[in-house]
Amino acid sequence: MRIPVGEAARAVGGRVVGNATDVCDAVSYDSRALAVGNLFVAIVAARDGHDFVDDAVCAGSGAVLVSREIPGCRVPQIVVDDTSVALTALGRWARARIDARVAGRVIGITGSVGKTTTKDFVAAALRARYVVGASEKSLNNDQGMPVTLLNAPDDAEALVLEMGMRGFGEIARLAELARPDIGIVTRVGESHSERVGGIEGVARAKSELVASLPANGVAILNADDPRVLAMRGLTDGKCLTFGAANDADMRVGNVAARGADGTSFSYDSRWGGGTCTLGVPGAHMVSNAAAALLAAAVCGVDLAAAADALARTELSPMRMAVHRVGALTVVDDTYNASPTSTMAALETLAGIPASRRIAILGTMAEIDEPERRHRDVALRAQDLGIDVVAFATDLYGTRRVDSYDEALAVVRALPEDGAVLLKGSRVVGLDHVVRLIRG
Repeated sequence: MRIPVGEAARAVGGRVVGNATDVCDAVSYDSRALAVGNLFVAIVAARDGHDFVDDAVCAGSGAVLVSREIPGCRVPQIVVDDTSVALTALGRWARARIDARVAGRVIGITGSVGKTTTKDFVAAALRARYVVGASEKSLNNDQGMPVTLLNAPDDAEALVLEMGMRGFGEIARLAELARPDIGIVTRVGESHSERVGGIEGVARAKSELVASLPANGVAILNADDPRVLAMRGLTDGKCLTFGAANDADMRVGNVAARGADGTSFSYDSRWGGGTCTLGVPGAHMVSNAAAALLAAAVCGVDLAAAADALARTELSPMRMAVHRVGALTVVDDTYNASPTSTMAALETLAGIPASRRIAILGTMAEIDEPERRHRDVALRAQDLGIDVVAFATDLYGTRRVDSYDEALAVVRALPEDGAVLLKGSRVVGLDHVVRLIRG
């Protein structure tokens, strides 16, 4: 999205130092990922973004949003009291700017598992008909949401917005900014349950998206998850469901897992039916695809075109990505982990032909009853014939390694036609091991 410096300054109540007539293209608060022409936002968090203004300017930033003037800065500066508050205000300006074009097609997505994959699928399905703006990777919080709105194409006709939560009120706050017409809830699980008093607290926090929908909105809910289905009473809008349940509005069946090569399924609805083959492995991906097909149907996309788009979807990194290293199969699901998603990943690994299968598992963070839940995962792996190697934790009660090099040595000891799953919460950093394996 094109961002005139002077107009942006007025939207956030800031003052311009430098040329107010310059125009930026999109925003970034990461100087390492910044594109030429971006407005760089100096967020003050664990690290002070003002320390990286020079890096951003050298990388080609068109202007900077700061809370203190930077002497000698070569590009225009928008100076405000608080850059985080200003970023939210700028996101609100962006949402209003494209309101008419995206009316009825702003889709918010939340859930304990499957948010990012569902976002990727929905965006792909809608692109069969519309110009789409969507969250990059997992930009789903108070900083990520306004960035997504500001980075949407100027001619966007639909928005697909991921909404995460680490406590009560966060999704409601994101929804107030994004104003979704359609809300998708994928599943309620244990992620962040430690922060909200258990899984019922997770359900309550996720339900904030449904409660935020307008009277003419549409809630798209998982028919196979009772906690999600119970959210129907929280909106005056229409409720539609997806899943394997016989009465689901988008019903899926005949799921056939093809190991590392993907998954196929059939779908049936009032809008039509057919078959779809996903390039990504895992039977659990079918539910995410069903939600995307239903969202596409609600938005007027031909279902056959949507299913074809799903077959060609490239998912965000570190989510059930399959890599071949010689004859070795490496499944990279390192972005995050919960008991639900880890069990699903183990089931997928068990279906991959291999002479030996191992799972290198890191801690599943921010869940209640961590000892029991980690042991449950280890027991399920044992039932599936998968050897678990714990990374820097004793919670699984199995063999343990404590460094990336040790983990790499475990993988190198596998038979050449073996298979390995790497999964853990983001803080564990097992994606480093994937990079070592791939050279």
